[in-house]
Amino acid sequence: MAKIAQVSAKYIVHAEIQIDGVVDRPDVIGAIFGQTEGLLGADLELRELQRSGRIGRIEVNVDIKSGKSAGVIIIPSSLDKAETSIVAASLEVIQRIGPCNAKIKVVNIEDVRVSKRQFVIDRAKELLKNLIEATMPDSQELADEVSYAVRVMEIQEYGKDRLPAGPAVDESDEVIVVEGRADVLNLLKQGFKNVIAMNGTSVPETIIDLSKKKTLTIFVDGDRGGDLIIKELGGVAEIDFVTKAPDGKEVEELTKKEIHKALRARVAFEQAKTEMPSDSMRIEERRPQPSRDYRDNRDRRPMPQQQQAPRPMQPPQMQAPMPGGKPKEPTPHEKEVFEEMLEDLIGTRGAYLLDEKLTILGKVPLSELQGTIKSLRSGVYAVIFDGVVDKDLLVIAERANVSFLVAMDTKLKSQGRVNILISDDL
Repeated sequence: MAKIAQVSAKYIVHAEIQIDGVVDRPDVIGAIFGQTEGLLGADLELRELQRSGRIGRIEVNVDIKSGKSAGVIIIPSSLDKAETSIVAASLEVIQRIGPCNAKIKVVNIEDVRVSKRQFVIDRAKELLKNLIEATMPDSQELADEVSYAVRVMEIQEYGKDRLPAGPAVDESDEVIVVEGRADVLNLLKQGFKNVIAMNGTSVPETIIDLSKKKTLTIFVDGDRGGDLIIKELGGVAEIDFVTKAPDGKEVEELTKKEIHKALRARVAFEQAKTEMPSDSMRIEERRPQPSRDYRDNRDRRPMPQQQQAPRPMQPPQMQAPMPGGKPKEPTPHEKEVFEEMLEDLIGTRGAYLLDEKLTILGKVPLSELQGTIKSLRSGVYAVIFDGVVDKDLLVIAERANVSFLVAMDTKLKSQGRVNILISDDL
């Protein structure tokens, strides 16, 4: 007997069956063949259609629950639409199966070719997308890729400090000073070749020398760290113009349009100084005030002493640590903030300095952390860094009245008023 599989059928009839009693699968199939025999004429006799392969194997799945049977009937067909619909409708004349009343309802007739056609369309879209992305780049993409590669190759080391710089620093009358190598690469990519990086928060002698000969524009990230760098550079070099990336963005991630907009909006350094927060007042004049006044002014933090002098200076005498007292316990919110920032610093060898509002005062390399805390002397509520707490750092933190040291690990226990937290504590 010839049979057709569902995969080779053109249509599939889906029907539901409800039986008031318990029957087996052979009973249902027998009722289908027996009660439709002679109903549709010789050309549409189910047994002959199945024998010739125009109707496939009839699938019946029956479940028994609470003394009643229910299930589905699936019939694959290679007849045309009209003949398939007639065969499907003939199932609904069956009213009894064995000794039990039964009801069959045709749910739908599925056109297998539609499903296959939709699969072909979806797969063709996917293949075309892969073809365009992987093997058919347009001319503009090719040009951009080659231009970017050439500009990256143009980066060089400049001066005795071997600073990352573009090829046009010497020949240009104006020079753009940025924070790091990634910033130089982004500006080179966008066509700016008169750019040089500081490579850290301390000002290299090369930058100081350039400021005496060329017009300097300082271009920093749009965060508090950018303000710190502007003030530090302004204390030792002759800056002409200042501009910043949009708030919360870094120079290395700016688009060409954003870079042009920032450079057009640059202002003279003297004007920028007047617009900066009032935390630029001299450190010697800032002394801890009574608690009410201190809270009113806690957003105006002193800058590091090294920003105000071009030559190395002895760190100012810091406040003595507060005698006695127990380490402060962090609140759940503080723990959550500390944990997020510590995860953000993993692998960076950097440090965040926070005030009592958990606002980031600045981000410094780990190598400069102790010197920065010494210079600030007060106003630092918590220090979060990618490193290990040692005795020297703990002593400096106690003298600066820091409440929390949050690090990857520690060699010491909390003592005095400084609470030491590591990643496991958070």
